[in-house]
Amino acid sequence: MNMNSEKIIISGTGCALVDFLYNNISFSSPAFEKYRSKKDGDGGLSPGRLVFTEELEKYTGYDYNTILKEVTGGKTEDAFNVGGPSLVSLIHASQMLGTDEFEVRFFGTAGRDETGKKIFSLVKKTPLNIKNYLTVSDKASPFTDVLSDPQYDNGHGERTFVNNIGAAWDYLPEYLDGDFYNSHIVSFGGTALVPRIHDAMTAVLKKAKGNGCITVVNTVFDFRNEKKDPGHPWPLGKSKESFGLIDLLIMDRDESFKISGQSTIEKASAFYINSGVSAFIITNGANDLYAWSGGSFFRRTELLQFPVSARVTDNLRTNPDLKGDTTGCGDNFAGGLIASIALQLKNRKRGLFDFEEAVSWGVTSGGFSLYTLGGTYIEKLPGDKLKMVKELQEDYIKQIKK
Repeated sequence: MNMNSEKIIISGTGCALVDFLYNNISFSSPAFEKYRSKKDGDGGLSPGRLVFTEELEKYTGYDYNTILKEVTGGKTEDAFNVGGPSLVSLIHASQMLGTDEFEVRFFGTAGRDETGKKIFSLVKKTPLNIKNYLTVSDKASPFTDVLSDPQYDNGHGERTFVNNIGAAWDYLPEYLDGDFYNSHIVSFGGTALVPRIHDAMTAVLKKAKGNGCITVVNTVFDFRNEKKDPGHPWPLGKSKESFGLIDLLIMDRDESFKISGQSTIEKASAFYINSGVSAFIITNGANDLYAWSGGSFFRRTELLQFPVSARVTDNLRTNPDLKGDTTGCGDNFAGGLIASIALQLKNRKRGLFDFEEAVSWGVTSGGFSLYTLGGTYIEKLPGDKLKMVKELQEDYIKQIKK
């Protein structure tokens, strides 16, 4: 890899959009139940999962604006924020790393509309390099309406996502130029919502590995493939060769089941251990996450379980006013892992990366996002988010060492 800078370069692509956040939407209300999914892939609303606006309209026979008005009781959004598993994770990584020794770049697209302007105005307030964040389409900017029920799952909270892919339909692998692959780390976040990139995952991962890049993939609910072939495993690119090209694969529990075709975390874990992936993490909401490394990137570990941050849990229980919502938890979790990998790259070699350290940054990054509405935290001063997350991370290390 021919680097022209001493900086560690992280380049990422995938889902980037505006999240319109609707808080306190009851998933047990008659309006939500009216449009609720009855079976996987049918196009209905489902807690914790994503559906496309057009599929929801087909399933219900109603215009989406009518559905949204009924489910939300006609209220306007409580907040809007930059969203997307790629953009949010990279913004967080850039805030954790700063710009002196690291450069974090995003490659993607928005539309030429007011939503696109909102995205750019917010992202410009972060350290993320967006020179490759383009407007390549006249379609609407991607957006997701996030319906949040803080009381769901015994008060742990959950969200339902309704997505419009929009301009992301027109983002092609060809837009990932030499600058993308001329990086130390490349990440692919929520590519299921950028269809041309997702379908080419095997090829782009192969190109990245051929250029010596560390590869990180964090997934999102793949409604397109769920709809296309219900009951069958979701593909990552053209073949299972993709798994062997991934240094770290990050999924939530449902995504891990759907990609592997398995129905328990134990069986899904066995699938990934044998898939060729270097390391994987399966998150499980407020429950323990599962992590495994084969030793080719992180140090070798058996299948381990890690808890959520007790300090975050205690803070939210004793200070209810701190609670935002769960939007962006997984995205910030991925961003914390990416940041830790970049920091470790300064003094560790492949096979010697510390998995526990990386997980600690992921868990506390995801936990910190519970304090805000939406996944993207706009700093008041450079470094203020790092200071708060680092305090949580140091406390978490003590927690898991007990």
